Amino acid sequence: MPIAWCIVIAVALALITGVVTYRATVSKLKNDANSKIGNAETRAREIIDDAVKTAEAAKKEALLEVKEESIRTKNDLEKETKERRTELQRYEKRVLAKEESVDKRADAMEHREAKFTAREEQLKQREIKVEELEQKRVQELERISGLTSEQAKEYLLKTVEDDVKHDTARMVRDLEMQAKEDADKRAKEYVVNAIQRCAVDHVAETTISVVQLPSDEMKGRIIGREGRNIRTLETLTGVELIIDDTPEAVVLSGFDPIRREVARIALERLIVDGRIHPARIEEMVEKAQKEVDVMIREEGEAAALEVGVPGIHPELIRLLGRMKFRTSYGQNALRHSIEVAQLSGLLAGEIGLDVRMAKRAGLLHDIGKSIDHDVEGSHIQIGADLCRKYKESPTVINVVESHHGDVEPQTLIACVIQAADTISAARPGARRETIETYTNRLKQLEEITNHFKGVDKSFAIQAGREIRVMVVPEQVSDDDMVLMARDIAKQIEYELEYPGQIKVNVIRESRVTDYAK
Repeated sequence: MPIAWCIVIAVALALITGVVTYRATVSKLKNDANSKIGNAETRAREIIDDAVKTAEAAKKEALLEVKEESIRTKNDLEKETKERRTELQRYEKRVLAKEESVDKRADAMEHREAKFTAREEQLKQREIKVEELEQKRVQELERISGLTSEQAKEYLLKTVEDDVKHDTARMVRDLEMQAKEDADKRAKEYVVNAIQRCAVDHVAETTISVVQLPSDEMKGRIIGREGRNIRTLETLTGVELIIDDTPEAVVLSGFDPIRREVARIALERLIVDGRIHPARIEEMVEKAQKEVDVMIREEGEAAALEVGVPGIHPELIRLLGRMKFRTSYGQNALRHSIEVAQLSGLLAGEIGLDVRMAKRAGLLHDIGKSIDHDVEGSHIQIGADLCRKYKESPTVINVVESHHGDVEPQTLIACVIQAADTISAARPGARRETIETYTNRLKQLEEITNHFKGVDKSFAIQAGREIRVMVVPEQVSDDDMVLMARDIAKQIEYELEYPGQIKVNVIRESRVTDYAK
């Protein structure tokens, strides 16, 4: 047999053997798989059976619980229903009781309404009777008194008016006495204590200065050839020289006190030097001006030091020094400012205010007077502008603006400065008035009082510090006097300007005269 056939036969046998083996293996695997599937199905059936049994048991238990819960709920509902029914029955009884009570009250109200209607009718009838009786009474009163109803009303109103006027006057008198008793005691203590502790000398200055000469021969040298010396001196100083028959004296006249002081110093030095000619006059005037400038600065510093107010601007210090040569009603402006500062400090200390601020404001309150001849406007406005310019505090500015009442005071210190300024200006001897001003004030005082109804005569006395008013006793009663005095005082305050205070004295006098024959 050929080898190729042997190989083919061998390969065929191998293939057959492989196929048989494969089939046998596949059959075994199928049997094993079928066996496992059968076991899994059996186990699944057992699990399902157990689950069904458990579910049926849980269902039975749930049904039992639901039945028990429904029974409990039913019992609770029945119990609540019974309680609600009982409560409704109770409410029903109450409502019935209230209805019965309301019915009873309605009956009572109807009964009362009937009574009230009857009483109303009775009252109407009584009102008619009262009106008739009132008319009869009025007619009878008119017949007895001889007055009509209008006349009686007028008489009654007059009586009531007199009573009210009497009560008002008595109340005003009582309140004034009480206020004076309460306020005067402490006010007098403060003011008197401040005045006693502040003793300041005052120098009365006028618009002229007198320079003493060693001899009358010096007058001719002052005049110079053809008057050239006196003209030079007057031109450089702005002051008039009066050379008359007054022995050994030359009068310097001028409204600017600083220029007058420069002229006085220059003239005195020329007299001592003896060399009087235009060049020498010019030199001496220049030196006198420098000396006065130094004097002004020193006076301002001395004033601030005396009062105890440091830190004032140098320009304000210089302006304070200029006030040494300024007078008001004969009162030196610088001494007045120092006195006001001292009084303000004392008063502020008495009532617990800032003493240093009060002194500062008092010292600067009239600072505008130092340049009011050179700048337009009142010294109040000028002073306020100066204080603003040199960065003074708002308190000081308000004091300057309000110390004469032009602006409302905003602090207690401003009120203290007003009081101190009045004390300094009003005390006896502090100021002088011209005859014209004095007589005009007296005349105005009498004119104001004579305009009041019932005034017979009025007299201004005590240098215008008191006005005595004589009234007609038949026209002005004792109660009217109190109100008249108050009205006169208010009118004087409104119309006049005056230092200090004016006493209003109203006098009512009744006289009875008879003759024995």
